[in-house]
Amino acid sequence: MWNNKKKAITFSFDDGVTQDVRLIEILNRYGLKATFNINSQLLGLAGELERNGERIRHDKILPEKLKEIYRGHEIAVHTLTHPLLPAIADDNEVIRQVEEDRKNLSTLCGYEVVGMAYPCGGVNNDERVAELIRKNTGVKYARTITSTYTFDLQTNLLQFNPTVYYIEDCLEEIVDEFLSLTTDEPKLLYIWGHSYEMDAKYISWETFERICKKLSGKADIFYGTNKEVLL
Repeated sequence: MWNNKKKAITFSFDDGVTQDVRLIEILNRYGLKATFNINSQLLGLAGELERNGERIRHDKILPEKLKEIYRGHEIAVHTLTHPLLPAIADDNEVIRQVEEDRKNLSTLCGYEVVGMAYPCGGVNNDERVAELIRKNTGVKYARTITSTYTFDLQTNLLQFNPTVYYIEDCLEEIVDEFLSLTTDEPKLLYIWGHSYEMDAKYISWETFERICKKLSGKADIFYGTNKEVLL
């Protein structure tokens, strides 16, 4: 399946914020791979959020730094401006938000972008939007925010559900379950989040690094980007 390995791990992080630099240093230290989902029209913008009682920076990566910062990982679509796609009645605007972001990012990173994560919380995807993406864009897979808490592969790649959101209390339990798993069938651990959430102390940087260290260096596991494990 994955270089003759039955187990694979991938990460996915949204928004293209400057905290990704610190995150990538941790991932690289432990040989882990991630996909970063980016709003091309928001690149370079400064911002601030209030999360978990904390005021935190939400500054977007500069466009000219994109290729360098995410080298060795994957860049993917997060729409041009981060709208809730199912709330957009105009089909052409849904397509524009996705495909123009994909084209912009492909130009910036120097390879064809084929992945995506749906923006916004709540119900952020539906069959109509997924079908528009399937028929009218170059996107080959698109991640939701619906945790499965399982490791089974899925056939619907345009509404692909991750295993776990990394700020959930069950993260370490899920990680331990995956590491102890013996299987003859392909199994995938898919972890997603936003790097700024560690500044907001939903999960500490130290805890995240400890979990990365725990996941690293296993002979029976393939470590890849979303594209490498899904396509």
